[in-house]
Amino acid sequence: MNEFKVKGLTCANCTRELQEEINRLPSGETASLSYNTGKLRLESTVDMKKVKEILSSDGAFIESDGEEGHQHEHHSVVNWIALLSISAIFYVAGFITEQWGNELIAIGLFLAATVLSGYHTFLKGLKNLVRLKFNIETLMTIALIGALSIGEWKEGALVAILFGLNEYLEGLGMQKARKSMEKLLEIAPKEATLLENGQERIVKITTLEVNQIVLVRAGEKIPSDGIVIEGTSSINESAITGESMPVEKAIDDSVFGGSINNEGVLKVKIMKAYEDSSLAKILHLVEEAQETKTPTELFINKFAKYYTPLIMILSAIVMILPPLLFNGHWKEWFYQGLAVLIVGCPCALVLSSPIAIVSGITKNARNGILIKGGVFLEQLGKITTIAFDKTGTLTKGEPYVEDMQVYDPTFLQIAASIEKTSSHPIAKAVLRKAEGVNLEEPEEISTVSGSGIIAKIKGVTYYLGNEAHIKHLKLKDRVKDDIKFFKESGMTIVILANDTDILGIMGIADQVREESASVISNLHRAGINKTIMLTGDHEKTAEKVAKAVGLTSYFASLLPDGKVKKVKELSKNEKVAMIGDGINDAPALATADLGIAMGKGTDSAIETADIVLMQDHLGKLPSAIRSAKRVNTIIKCNIVLALGLKLIALLLTIPGLLTLWIAILSDMGATILVTLISLMVLYERKEK
Repeated sequence: MNEFKVKGLTCANCTRELQEEINRLPSGETASLSYNTGKLRLESTVDMKKVKEILSSDGAFIESDGEEGHQHEHHSVVNWIALLSISAIFYVAGFITEQWGNELIAIGLFLAATVLSGYHTFLKGLKNLVRLKFNIETLMTIALIGALSIGEWKEGALVAILFGLNEYLEGLGMQKARKSMEKLLEIAPKEATLLENGQERIVKITTLEVNQIVLVRAGEKIPSDGIVIEGTSSINESAITGESMPVEKAIDDSVFGGSINNEGVLKVKIMKAYEDSSLAKILHLVEEAQETKTPTELFINKFAKYYTPLIMILSAIVMILPPLLFNGHWKEWFYQGLAVLIVGCPCALVLSSPIAIVSGITKNARNGILIKGGVFLEQLGKITTIAFDKTGTLTKGEPYVEDMQVYDPTFLQIAASIEKTSSHPIAKAVLRKAEGVNLEEPEEISTVSGSGIIAKIKGVTYYLGNEAHIKHLKLKDRVKDDIKFFKESGMTIVILANDTDILGIMGIADQVREESASVISNLHRAGINKTIMLTGDHEKTAEKVAKAVGLTSYFASLLPDGKVKKVKELSKNEKVAMIGDGINDAPALATADLGIAMGKGTDSAIETADIVLMQDHLGKLPSAIRSAKRVNTIIKCNIVLALGLKLIALLLTIPGLLTLWIAILSDMGATILVTLISLMVLYERKEK
């Protein structure tokens, strides 16, 4: 597939028609032309000459590399403004001349205004008329011919000027949404400073290979995902995670491509070629996201296809029936019929969805929330239930010592001395608890599978592990009570004993994230009715976490296929989103109506889920849901507005009050309102 950037696309409806024409070319069946991104994708075997002809029939063109295309676009904008301004001056001059009674000069000025602002549309419409292709240009051309043929010079000129202005503003709205998207795509670094044999060399980022070393000075972007091998600094990762707080990095820490080095000089070993880096994947996903059509958009496009011919039939009925059946005046009803044609323009309707969708995807991407398509944005706004995996999502996914019963003052020192050689997560939790304590060197150490460790320190034998590990001791009632309490609190227990006594007990748990409780209450406020935890952990632990964060319910002791079953069950009556860390939750993420993964750059999360939170927490989820709901509301509101204004204008034909300029203002008003309302998504208030 070849990809080209197309400039000068006038509206979503015209773009759809252009794509249909390209699809009819030999090998053009798979071609796609997106109004949202201005991208044309087609097979290399398609005849490019014919493609360019089809595009130019609508005033669009393939952007050539460099300045030329930019200048072309710039000139076309300048030309539009100039032509419309001159037309408006002619129109006002014609109006004044007419008041002074000089009708012929006035007609000349009105005609000049019409030709200047309307010739572009007029010619396109004539071509379409010959090919019996009925779109907005065809409707406008018929209306202009009609208006001038019955001597409505003033109205014809006003229609041409207002329509020109409408087209210009419509293009501007989409351009604004595209520009904010392009700005997002500009965060990718372009060059890197490569270190080879002690020499520095500037290279293009695309030429970087794995294991090469790059130098990143203060203020520069890190070229691709890698590991710090020299230097310390704080890094701004907001391009990837949407988090504005800098993150401290030292040797052996991993860094994202596209993040900015704030202070020191870093040497970074490249771990991924740029196209495989997190940033490249994000940008690629964001671009692809705009290409997908939502069910609403597909419906509107289908509707627009049948709607235009329907309007033409309606217009013909308005022109013919009243004079034939009710003795109406032919000229008056012909004029009313022309107005109906203009009211029928489907532009505002077709525009009601794409700008809002692109704005919504862009806004979330800036916040480090990747929504892989308009479909998923629409879906996110409809979610009523969220199912969470526990570990790494609501909790930190790393054990910590939550509680301790000490029967002997040496308890912590001995326990940590035994654990210091182990890399087990529980051992790390014990060592974190014993920070700052002087540790001893064990003389002997051996592991007993499934129960714990036996170690000798200063000639004394110690047993560190679970209950099964201390079978040689008769437990006192107090110790039994403590063990029972820890177990009922949902903790994993670690006991330290010697040959005769128990020195102490630790209760180990997975630490609940600080923000989990506030996120859950925010989600409930954002309109999520049910928050449910699905976990493989046992009942007590699950209950404890669910209570701590305020979930509506939980299901414990689930294996991965159990989670899938539960999600299927919930999906029968609710719209369900599943949130997990993307590795072991992949099946459940795929089963839910919407899969949301905690990204932090894990490839499987980015690939499996429909939405990826690039931060390592759920903090941004409520605002993503709110903005998705907002986009859905805006689209509904736009459709009602576009059709409502048209309906009001059409009803004016009954008393015969519809004029050409009311018709075009109703259409223009709808288009401008729809565009402005859609762009509001981008300028949402900063959330507290």
